[in-house]
Amino acid sequence: MSTAQPSFRRIVNEITEKIKTGELAPGTKLPSTSQLAAMYEVSTGTVYRALSLLHDRDLIIGQPGRGTYVADPADK
Repeated sequence: MSTAQPSFRRIVNEITEKIKTGELAPGTKLPSTSQLAAMYEVSTGTVYRALSLLHDRDLIIGQPGRGTYVADPADK
């Protein structure tokens, strides 16, 4: 039985870790969905699923027409 985690979870875990360590500071713009898909070698649907989970965890915010940014914990 495979113990590999789903691709979207790998993306979530890596971005979460970068936020926690400060590598991605509040207000930092994330790469576009297509750029993330290319970086992680996954479909854009997988990226959307990962970003949705990060948004649900209040780690990122989407600004229509502008992009996706690391959320500021002080804004909660």
